[in-house]
Amino acid sequence: MHHFDVETLKPGRWRNGGGATREIASRPAGAESFGWRASVADIDREGPFSAFGGVDRTLTLLAGDSVLLTSPGVFERLPARTGEPVTFSGDLALSAELPGGGCRVLNIMVRRGDWSARVRRVAGRVAPPSGHAGVFYVLSGSWQTGENAHVLAPGQGVWWDEDDSAPEEGIPPLSPDAVALWADLTSTG
Repeated sequence: MHHFDVETLKPGRWRNGGGATREIASRPAGAESFGWRASVADIDREGPFSAFGGVDRTLTLLAGDSVLLTSPGVFERLPARTGEPVTFSGDLALSAELPGGGCRVLNIMVRRGDWSARVRRVAGRVAPPSGHAGVFYVLSGSWQTGENAHVLAPGQGVWWDEDDSAPEEGIPPLSPDAVALWADLTSTG
């Protein structure tokens, strides 16, 4: 497992200037055409989202009031609330509205036909299945990873490749207020 703290990940500005992205992981590493990618984005202003042809996306609001996604003729004003994953096609021409100002989101993207993603909010022990990749992001409370009993706090997490060995004890919560996001990534190709 690979540990990360969002605040120590280097932000890169969006091409349209509407926000910044902090990449957690992209596989294969450094490839222009990723199989899967996980990042945290700070959305600073309203405007268009970049389209990603052939990619399925799951967006989860981490901080801020809300982000309203609109795609004319497909769906209108689909609200994203804190901790609730919203899945949509990266092929869509989307625009974002920020009724309460800027926000932060977890963005999981998978290459359609090669990978699938299931993102869910969890409050109990997570046991990553063998042969799956994944991303685990702490929303609140504290959690523990198997390696050296490493404790994770909000804004921290771990990710792993499909060929990494999953810890037998999983990732248990350490506090009663522990809530996290778990993206289970499965190779379908």
